[in-house]
Amino acid sequence: MPQTEGARLFRESWTAGVRRHFPGEPKAGYVTPWDATPQWERAAAGAVHAQVRQSVELSGGRTWRLSREQKRRFVTACWTARMFRHFEGPEPGYVADWADLPTWQQETGADIFEANEEVLG
Repeated sequence: MPQTEGARLFRESWTAGVRRHFPGEPKAGYVTPWDATPQWERAAAGAVHAQVRQSVELSGGRTWRLSREQKRRFVTACWTARMFRHFEGPEPGYVADWADLPTWQQETGADIFEANEEVLG
């Protein structure tokens, strides 16, 4: 899958997860359509998608054995690393430790991993 398609899948998985798990009405920026997503965010989404893809490949397609929590933590760690790459002083919410994230965001991370895993596996 080309990186642009992977980035788009990541973003669409994020948006679907936010709509599924966010309590109440999410902020507009959480569900921005792909065409309005900033370039830095598209690049970060593509990079994290590539990391999930590599994880699936390196495991021989056995990432289905990971728990949802392990998948959530993986996506969060990869995203945090990308934020430090893109921003000298990222917003605290962009680089919060996994345990400090709200439940809706943790669940969305697992949804992202699983959506990417499904396409790749």
